[in-house]
Amino acid sequence: MPAFTRSDLADLNVFMTIVRRRSFRQAALELGLTTSALSHSMKNLELRLGVKLLNRTSRSVVPSLAGSALAERLEQGFQTIAEALAELDTHRDAPVGRLRLNVPRDASRLLLGPVLPGFFARYPDLQLEVAVENRMVDIVADGFDAGIRFGGTVPRDMIAMPLTGELRWIVVASPDYLRRHGRPQAPGDLLQHPCMRIRLGDNSPYQWELGNGPQAIHLNVSGPLGANETDTLVEAALNGLGLAYCLELYVAAELRSGRLEQVLPDWSSMGPPFCMYYPSRRQSQPGLRQLIESIRALGL
Repeated sequence: MPAFTRSDLADLNVFMTIVRRRSFRQAALELGLTTSALSHSMKNLELRLGVKLLNRTSRSVVPSLAGSALAERLEQGFQTIAEALAELDTHRDAPVGRLRLNVPRDASRLLLGPVLPGFFARYPDLQLEVAVENRMVDIVADGFDAGIRFGGTVPRDMIAMPLTGELRWIVVASPDYLRRHGRPQAPGDLLQHPCMRIRLGDNSPYQWELGNGPQAIHLNVSGPLGANETDTLVEAALNGLGLAYCLELYVAAELRSGRLEQVLPDWSSMGPPFCMYYPSRRQSQPGLRQLIESIRALGL
């Protein structure tokens, strides 16, 4: 076995990124390098070790038997290194480094938008990269340090930290729409109105949940518009197209101004909070703890 060198550590990080992403191109994007640089690093590493680590075809990259065994051991080693670096936070005034998050659009608007100006003012040496998308992803496989999701959708093998209290879901419509079409008096009345249909991240339709506990009702509503993000649905409701179902927090300003009115207030539904989730019990990523505390300070 050749002696371990400093360059090995960088090349082993390249190797682990390729194994996790199963793609030279995706690994290069994550590391900010070119695919040719990654290919050169891997060739040099395999040459120094005298073992083939990756099997590469035109369609995929998978570790060899030896590569899989090495990756499993390295995962433990890199986790130890990450934890050691994280402990340095106790010896510095502010976190330093890069934090990569995956968040849905609602969380980006409601949680990140309000806190980021003050957050970066306090922690100027931290870099935050955010992927905003509603589809469920494997944050580890896709190279994210953490993510934000509704509590009920966080994978069971992840650590979830609540960022808000329980969230209230309501039905809203514009005053103009209600004047023209009347106000629903019971959940069943919604089936006679055009309702904006919610599409989940996997493109499946979402049934509106009305009420709580044993009295809760799930309605498969219909209407002229379906979308997988809230802005489109709320905008349609503001323009009088029909009824929308959304987080009360999301339309708080519109409710205060009277541009939207709540429909069936006795049938609002309480749901799980937004949660920050990550794969380790140690918050080893720079700035993660501080970001969680900043969001919680919103008091949502």
